[in-house]
Amino acid sequence: MRMKITYVRGDATQPIGPGPKIIAHVSNDSGGWGAGFVVALSRRWPQPEAAYRQWYRDGTNGGFALGAVQLVGVEDGLWVANMIGQHGIRSRARTTAPVRYDAVDQALASLAERALALSASVHMPRIGCGLAGGRWAEIEPLIGHRLTDQGVPVTVYDLP
Repeated sequence: MRMKITYVRGDATQPIGPGPKIIAHVSNDSGGWGAGFVVALSRRWPQPEAAYRQWYRDGTNGGFALGAVQLVGVEDGLWVANMIGQHGIRSRARTTAPVRYDAVDQALASLAERALALSASVHMPRIGCGLAGGRWAEIEPLIGHRLTDQGVPVTVYDLP
């Protein structure tokens, strides 16, 4: 069942609608957590940051790598998906954006399987387009192909 992405003005840490929900975001592969959307996540729940930091410490033995997804329960029927889709962090000296579209694509494919298994909708800001430096014109088709085309409802939030 092909669906369309729903765009709303609002806060992705307060997902709307009925049923189970997953809040998805893109993280880096260097263990950094403290800027961008993750700040808002950490204000609401400590679990996603704690789980990400432990996952990073566990390294590849724990499955931490570009394209990987970690689902963290934060409330009954609500999870946060830490998706590793960014290589390193943005700096003034860096000439290329840290986003890795192939890793985001791989993470979204895994996310789709989990969302379908949980009968969950997926909620997100414009992932990969903030500190990761990606372009929405590149990310949006990946979300369509991996999630909405597979029948996963997706809501994208833009802050007012």
